[in-house]
Amino acid sequence: MEKDSNHQEYQQKMSENGDHQLENKLHDHLHPAAKKQQQQLGGVRTMPFILANEVCDRFASAGFHANMITYLTQVLNLPLVKASNTLSNFSGTSSFTPLIGAFIADSFAGRFWTIVIGSMIYVLGMVTITISAALPQLRPPPCPTQENCQEASNLQLWVLYLALLLTSLGTGGIRPCVVTFAADQFDMSKSKTESRSWNFFNWYYFCMGIASLLALTVVVYIQDDVSWGWGLGIPTIAMALSLVAFIFGAPLYKKIKPMGSPFVRVAQVIVAAVKKRNVVGPADPHALYENRELDADISTNGRLVHSDQFKWLDRAAVVADSDINESSQPNLWRLATVHRVEELKTMIRLLPIWAAAILLVASNSHLSSFTIQQARTMNRHLSPSFQIQPATMSIFSTLTIIIGLPLYERLFVPLARRLTGHPVGITCLQRMGIGFGINVFATIASALIEMKRKAAAADHNLLDKPTAVIPISVFWLVPQYFLHGLAEIFMSVGHLEFLYDQSPESMRSTAAALYWIAIAIGNYISTLMVSLVHKYTGEEGNWLPDRNLNRGKLENYYWLVTGLQVINLVYYVTCAWFYKCKPIQEIIHDGDEDVEFCGDGKPLLADGKGDKEVELVGSRDV
Repeated sequence: MEKDSNHQEYQQKMSENGDHQLENKLHDHLHPAAKKQQQQLGGVRTMPFILANEVCDRFASAGFHANMITYLTQVLNLPLVKASNTLSNFSGTSSFTPLIGAFIADSFAGRFWTIVIGSMIYVLGMVTITISAALPQLRPPPCPTQENCQEASNLQLWVLYLALLLTSLGTGGIRPCVVTFAADQFDMSKSKTESRSWNFFNWYYFCMGIASLLALTVVVYIQDDVSWGWGLGIPTIAMALSLVAFIFGAPLYKKIKPMGSPFVRVAQVIVAAVKKRNVVGPADPHALYENRELDADISTNGRLVHSDQFKWLDRAAVVADSDINESSQPNLWRLATVHRVEELKTMIRLLPIWAAAILLVASNSHLSSFTIQQARTMNRHLSPSFQIQPATMSIFSTLTIIIGLPLYERLFVPLARRLTGHPVGITCLQRMGIGFGINVFATIASALIEMKRKAAAADHNLLDKPTAVIPISVFWLVPQYFLHGLAEIFMSVGHLEFLYDQSPESMRSTAAALYWIAIAIGNYISTLMVSLVHKYTGEEGNWLPDRNLNRGKLENYYWLVTGLQVINLVYYVTCAWFYKCKPIQEIIHDGDEDVEFCGDGKPLLADGKGDKEVELVGSRDV
């Protein structure tokens, strides 16, 4: 199509939608002085302040969560299944609250202030946890034999639950906002991300791995060999210092103003579509309602264009006489723009892919409960005088991530780029699929290693001695930790990048919250699976006994989880095969030029000032 004809079509559409004011607004917004001021904010220099907050959150949560099964069973004397379910429920709640934080950030508070308030609440929760661990009155008498132990009282448990609730609420403000706030400091458009030699999400996850490594070594050691008061007090102090550092860097940040509640916009589209359920949509999608001025604040980096999926929702963008008042303002509960309709369509398309991560989380929850209990029964000596702590075994997954992410970026991506021709080697969907496949083998390894551990216990007549050390090295658990870490490099990082990239820009905090909600639902499903297996496998020969893991059949539970993961892998591959990427027109800032493109990026329009606007319909590869 020629430039002149496209220019005429563009001017006609601008005139039809009453968007001449927006054209002037965009010109003012993209004035060189304004662009220079905007470019002075953000960038790599903001990362120490932003990531310090997230690193300390991960440091605190990893140090607490990694050894919590020990605290609940060895200090509070809870039965194994009750402790495992308490741990899963806490993890689930901590991962569900980000939806609340995302709503607050995207609607009115903005990401910066949501992170600040969330961090304050988190610090308060950590202080409460530290006090509960330090005061003898808040825990039952010690029970070193783990026989006929006195469980924690209701008061002692409620103090713990209050602390966990505060940390969960604080996490809700931190987790959905930090990664998106950090990504906001960079140009995350397609052309920029593909031309970079590094991937932001890889390095974000790398920093989280470093925090987990410190927690699993230093903090867990202090908790087990010094005291729980200091073991929880150190992460509390670190979290408080990170909050100060984050606030100190405020003048450097690029802050995206909140764009109004995305949930209200979704509701408006649904209501408008329902009201017009009997309306026949136009054959030409260009006849649907568009208003660039109305959508300017929610499409600063690009505008979503019409797609052929979920056409029933297009009725919300069909213009009727009663939809626009005398001042040419639309009634948003009766009429939605194409961009707002496509926001809802985009989120609907995401959900099947997102849901596949839920069962993966459920299948991995044993790493923080049963696997630690397995490690406690095995020979953990590195030397005659030093032995590794059970909760520290997770370090092998963390080390795999820390070592694997740079290798992925420096070796795997260039090799894959040569084989596939894709700018980033493999797409997000392919990366996630590889992770799902690896995780199946990780669970198979868990089952085989448990069979070997029990065989060693039987050979030495230790099946009825739950506190005895079985003469088998704890390092037999390393292969499953390695495979889980490798799966995380592919699946978790790919999942986070996929949600950020494919979500509407005004809903990115919500999309980040979905990442954590998948973890929440996965933990709840894990609780359900453990409870059902424990209940229905009988008192004798129970797969998951309360006290003596040697007499259980944990390997059967692992085989069950393996079968579920195979089904989940088939489901994911099916969803990924039929997935269609979001169609978007992106604005690219290239020197003094600002280019709007979608798909193959061929320019369609050029004004007399040298600025370019490219208007194509297509979709990005994921």
